[in-house]
Amino acid sequence: MAEEPKQMKEFEFIEWIRSQTKLDPAVVPVGPGDDTAVVMCGNEKLMVTIDQLLDGVHFKLEACGAKAAGGKAMARSLSDVAAMAALPLGAVVSIALPKGFLREQAEDVHQGLRKVGERFRCPIVGGDVGAWSGPLAIGVTIFARPAGIKPVLRSGAKVGDALCVTGSFGGAWKTQRHLKFVPRIHEARILASRHELHSMIDVSDGLSADLAHICQMSGVGAEVLAGSIPIHPDAKSDPADPTGLTSALGDGEDYELLFTMPAAQADELLRDQPLTVRVSRIGTVVAEKTITLVRADGSKEPLTPHGWEHRA
Repeated sequence: MAEEPKQMKEFEFIEWIRSQTKLDPAVVPVGPGDDTAVVMCGNEKLMVTIDQLLDGVHFKLEACGAKAAGGKAMARSLSDVAAMAALPLGAVVSIALPKGFLREQAEDVHQGLRKVGERFRCPIVGGDVGAWSGPLAIGVTIFARPAGIKPVLRSGAKVGDALCVTGSFGGAWKTQRHLKFVPRIHEARILASRHELHSMIDVSDGLSADLAHICQMSGVGAEVLAGSIPIHPDAKSDPADPTGLTSALGDGEDYELLFTMPAAQADELLRDQPLTVRVSRIGTVVAEKTITLVRADGSKEPLTPHGWEHRA
């Protein structure tokens, strides 16, 4: 009897790609599976990331307009650079325009891309433009450099680390926040230059899902304090989720930083609050390779990672 074809699941497919990839660590110290790859160019490290945005999936062109779509595309890739505490060098953009797309709309896409890039000194240095019968698709590749700070990977979390985040979570899709977020590049640089960050990721898929990425890559687990998660007011509009906790844990598109660091240093960070956005501690890294949600009354339950996932 023929085996049933497997449904495509994004993260399973990424793991399969990693299993098929054989790289020389002397040339590629960091390959698939982190927020950017790291490639050696002589004695210098070059960091590379790519992301794509699709109309109807990551934005709705008719509702937000071409300029906002372009801006989000650039900001999304810059957020990956932030997750490694790096500085961008430049971007290469590939755009597939829908047939019948107006010249004015195409210029708006470029303006949106350029404006966000310029804010972070990340010029568009090349790219490709095509047309097809499908929706607007934008792919942004960014080249970055460590600039004196060791890249912060997903794989360095240590047992006993404090689990910390910038900003607040949930409900980004319900407003324009997913289109207007600011990549935390400056914040990541401050954090990594002043403190010993063991691991970091930007929260795009969902807080619980991205925490699971860190735990899996680091071979650890985590205890998350439900009452310590900073929940955005946008997350509390659903009567079925009045506290907004479910939304905060799984909505995604927040583009805040999730990172781990020594507990004593976290105490200092929380006391000083050196960023323009608030930093919160939401839990602790533990040895057991499970993620547990600790309620306000002390009860514990498994936290099943949930959030955004592409499916074919």
